[in-house]
Amino acid sequence: MRGSRQPKSFTLEIAISLAALAVMFSLAMLLGAKDVSLRELWLVLANRGGDDKIAMLREIRYPRETAAVLVGAALAVAGAIMQGLTRNPLADPGLLGLTAGANAALALAVAVLPAMNYFGIMLVCFAGAALGMFLVISIGALKKGGFSPFRIVLAGSAVSAFLYAVADGIGLLFKTSKDVTMWTSGGLIGTTWGQVQAVSPVIAGSLLVAIALSKALTILSLNEEVAVGLGLRKAYVKAVLYILIILLAGAAVALVGNMAFIGLMIPHMVRALFGTDYRAVIPMSAVWGATLMLMADTLGRTLYAPFETPVVAIIAVLGLPFFLFVVRKGVKPLS
Repeated sequence: MRGSRQPKSFTLEIAISLAALAVMFSLAMLLGAKDVSLRELWLVLANRGGDDKIAMLREIRYPRETAAVLVGAALAVAGAIMQGLTRNPLADPGLLGLTAGANAALALAVAVLPAMNYFGIMLVCFAGAALGMFLVISIGALKKGGFSPFRIVLAGSAVSAFLYAVADGIGLLFKTSKDVTMWTSGGLIGTTWGQVQAVSPVIAGSLLVAIALSKALTILSLNEEVAVGLGLRKAYVKAVLYILIILLAGAAVALVGNMAFIGLMIPHMVRALFGTDYRAVIPMSAVWGATLMLMADTLGRTLYAPFETPVVAIIAVLGLPFFLFVVRKGVKPLS
């Protein structure tokens, strides 16, 4: 893999990547149970007048695809940060307990405070994601040398299973299973502009901070002793990066529910294509995570239109073989 990039080369690569994202977003807007013409797409994006179809696209499909961009970018960057911090190639918010923790907290909030607004639900998801990550890291660090890739994944699987059971138990106890399922089914159906506006500042702000700390993350991912020798405030940087993971994963769950594998697949693909420097990995992960999420949602809406295939199923079909490939290839700490 290539470790560093020339400025001109990276500028060209990010431009091509953004162009691919723009094309995928346009296709996502054009294709569906009701196809859209280029003129209608322009009216939607330009926020100009139109008929009922234009209004429907502006209020239903447009926020949905915007949410897909935000969620894909958030989960991919969260996965990239996790892999860099832990040097664990299997790290992913969905595999290491974060989304399960957010799911359990959301189930509790729906049961106990059914009138809670969307901003409150998002805060609850942040707390749940933090709890899930804390439990996994604590269990993984119980034994000397226990912070290995396989042990941390096993801890994540156990904690996730426990937290999903807690969420199901809360749903059965308070008879809110249907309401919880609507939130956690891993889809973008029914996404509104209000939800997008609530999470977009959190995700956008977290992405900007992640990019700002990408050089420090590169140093940490190589050698923590070298990082200290270079004067890096290791504890401070790691604390901020873990907070970013919680914010990104929690916001994603609050928006679309459970979603695994994006944070696993995208950073691996990005490192293979663009090098291991996190100054490239972080922004490229955001762009290609958003692109993958748009592609999955478009496939889910068009494969059996007018019926929908859950986007979480599309991602799982792609992600599970990738996960098995990484395991079969040999799990070694990232360096």
